[in-house]
Amino acid sequence: MTRRKLIYSFLGTAAIALPYPTLVEPRWLDYTEKSVRLPRARFERPLRVLHLADLHASVFVTLPMIRHAINRGLAGRPDLIVVTGDFITMQRDFDPEGYVRELKRLSDAAPTYGVLGNHDGGLWSRHHYGLPNHQIVERILEDGGIELLHNRAVRREFDGQRIAIAGVGDLWADEVDWRRAFQTVDLTTPTIFLAHNPDTKDVVRAHWDLMLSGHTHGGQVLVPFRGAHYAPVKDKRYISGLKPWGSRQIHVTRGVGNVGGVRMGCRPEASLLVLENA
Repeated sequence: MTRRKLIYSFLGTAAIALPYPTLVEPRWLDYTEKSVRLPRARFERPLRVLHLADLHASVFVTLPMIRHAINRGLAGRPDLIVVTGDFITMQRDFDPEGYVRELKRLSDAAPTYGVLGNHDGGLWSRHHYGLPNHQIVERILEDGGIELLHNRAVRREFDGQRIAIAGVGDLWADEVDWRRAFQTVDLTTPTIFLAHNPDTKDVVRAHWDLMLSGHTHGGQVLVPFRGAHYAPVKDKRYISGLKPWGSRQIHVTRGVGNVGGVRMGCRPEASLLVLENA
């Protein structure tokens, strides 16, 4: 190969590769299904839980991108849906009415619960994006039919099996009140714990069986030979996927959206968790 051909080949490869992390991978949704065995459960049939997080409705994460993730998730026929925070990035770069219509499709399909993330208002969001409180996101969730579990729990029954679903406020917003969240949870009931940031596990002194989180974006950009080096968590063991934590389990989704419009080596994700008896 001549030097000129080598240069042209390099430039051609670069021209193809450069748009990939901004135009291709952020839109290349990965749908995953995972089996989760709960020791205390006595399900008559497996419980199908759609886990979404980090929708980040914004100029970078458009409603068609969110719609695609919702379509793919609902195709899995979930019995229960949870969205673990960061519904928005900033307060003014998305269409609230259109967003509500998309979220309503979730709550029309199955009982849907959510918790707030660090971008959804509060201490961290106020400092970085000027969003002083949760009012914008709370209104969106209410209009979209998503029940917010902000330091509280609910109990539901599926085919005779009662489960508890407990949620807490965001760790970076300093709004975790786990005592309040778990005060009505029966210790004999299988419990799903919703918290945006997986590091929340280290400050909650309550019993739960399965923790569902987001926040990390799976690392969003995986650095060669270093992996998810920039994942915004202290405990780098829980950046993505389903993993044990002692006798319990933690699922961290890579999330639907992103911040800044870039993903590399870390596709967005919609996850279906199939809960079964141990």
